[in-house]
Amino acid sequence: MFRHVSIYIVFYVTKGKTRRPSPPESPEPLDQLPSCGMDQVCEPTGMRVDRVLLFEGPREVEVVQECHCEIKVNQCLRVPALKTYYSDTPYEAVIDVGGCSRSKGSPEGFSCVPTKFDSALVETPNKVDLIQTVAACDLKESCYRVPFVEYYYEIVQHADGVKEERLKEIDVGRCLGGCTTGKRCLLRSPSDPEICHLWADGESSSCVPQGYESHSFLNQHGQIRTVHSISSCLCQN
Repeated sequence: MFRHVSIYIVFYVTKGKTRRPSPPESPEPLDQLPSCGMDQVCEPTGMRVDRVLLFEGPREVEVVQECHCEIKVNQCLRVPALKTYYSDTPYEAVIDVGGCSRSKGSPEGFSCVPTKFDSALVETPNKVDLIQTVAACDLKESCYRVPFVEYYYEIVQHADGVKEERLKEIDVGRCLGGCTTGKRCLLRSPSDPEICHLWADGESSSCVPQGYESHSFLNQHGQIRTVHSISSCLCQN
């Protein structure tokens, strides 16, 4: 009984508090100059990854710690991207997860995106976390295929009748990227048709596999196993 009464009192006191009006925010200058030059872009140099527990489950939140002005390059390159995991703990680790440069002068419809991935191990109190890192970048269309390697046990029978067990590596591939049809105008100006007053976002579609290749081999149980790998991707509604 005492527990219920105390909770009610706390709730009543909390609800009874009057909120003071927040001070007015100072208006931002209209002609605010960019922090970097015209041929530069503001990029984070250090990020901290915090793990929070929400109603939907655990989530990772990236907090930007420092920024710097990075020159826009003409090539598509892999650039460093440092992230700190388990900050302020004995297991704190700084990992270069990598990223792709914002190359200028790219062909229309192409972007500098990750095409090869690697991984790094981070020790934790309970286990070892596997962090995905970017190993290489390339100019690709909005929907593109990336390598994704899977391993299988394969039985190889030689001419002399000896059976050998091998580890078979198959690049099954994955489809990455997004697809959009662009924006369309719903209401144009009667006096000037070039002016649009109301835009509608285009329907987004998924980047899905378009073609497959088959890989057959003899598994550990003496059965023929067939694995399909993605050969190409396309945008599909």
